[in-house]
Parts: sequence; C-alpha cells; structure tokens
Amino acid sequence: MFIQTETTPNPATLKFLPGRTVLDSGPADFRSPDEAEGSPLAQRLFAIPGVSGVFFGYDFVTITKEGEDADGFDWAHLKPAILGALMEHFMSGQPVMAADGELPADGEEFFEDDDSEIVTTIKELLETRVRPAVAQDGGDITFRGFREGIVYLHMKGACAGCPSSTATLKHGIQNLLRHFIPEVQEVEAV
Repeated sequence: MFIQTETTPNPATLKFLPGRTVLDSGPADFRSPDEAEGSPLAQRLFAIPGVSGVFFGYDFVTITKEGEDADGFDWAHLKPAILGALMEHFMSGQPVMAADGELPADGEEFFEDDDSEIVTTIKELLETRVRPAVAQDGGDITFRGFREGIVYLHMKGACAGCPSSTATLKHGIQNLLRHFIPEVQEVEAV
C-alpha cells in the first residue's frame, strides 16, 4: 500500500491520500480523542503524541498537529508514525467508522423560511464551486446559517485554523456568493 502526502495551506496540517475511499458517507471532523469514540481509525491516529485533529474526506485523511512551538511535534517525526497507523488500519480491514459510530453533528442550520430560496442557492454554490476546491487542500466548508445578509460557514480539516482561511472566506467565498446572490453582504466562520 502506498500513501501519498500533500502539504496544505495550513502548515500545521498534512493531507494523506491512501489511494482508496476513506469515508463515502460525508466528511467527519474530530478535534479531540473524545470526539473520536465512533471511529477506530481516528482513535488510532489520536494515540500518536502530537496529533490534535483528524479529518476524513471521501478519499483522504487530514491530520493537524499541535502547535509549531511544541517540542518534538514536527512533521519529520510525526509523518512516519501517521503513515504507519494509516497503513496498519487499512491493511487490518477494520472500518473507518464503527458500526454504531455516527458522524459528529455540525449543529442545526438556521435561517428564516423566507430565505429558503437564497439558502438553496448558497448551498448549491458551496457544493459545486467551494467544497471541491477546499477538499483539494484537505479541508471542508459547510453551511451553518444565513441571517440578515450574513452567511455563517463551518470550516473543518485543514481549513480550521489555517492562516489563509480568512482570505479564503473574505476574498474568495464572500466575493463568489455576493456575485451570484445580491442579498449576501458578508461571510463569517463559526
């Protein structure tokens, strides 16, 4: 088994491509070992000292490490341990999510009923134009709400905590949505 790695715009995050489907039921974002209860693979990855976040996309795993200043938690030391854990897991045939493991909920969406047509357009643009691009960088962005002209988005994986995420939100996504939907005034991360 050969696992490719790619850098992401977030220096604390690496993207691992095992060459197979990781999770076909939608992305999953784990920010702590407690959140990883329903995933044998996430638990295995959190057992590696220095791992602070695990994100599963359709065909990739994104790992976030503890801060740059943390002693011993550089990619030269973490990457071999992560590759070993990924290989071991996929070779074992264990599922990525336990049979009773559920994906963590993003929380309830919020918007006024009068805005449902606008929200449908926002979601379509996110699905077709934004999410494929951020998935290439090892992350995901999902819709959370729309209120008084402000679109609220949840950033996951490499996007969470990325130094360029503000630029992505304000200059990329906000401009895109404002171009197609005049009612959108601003985009905020939650």
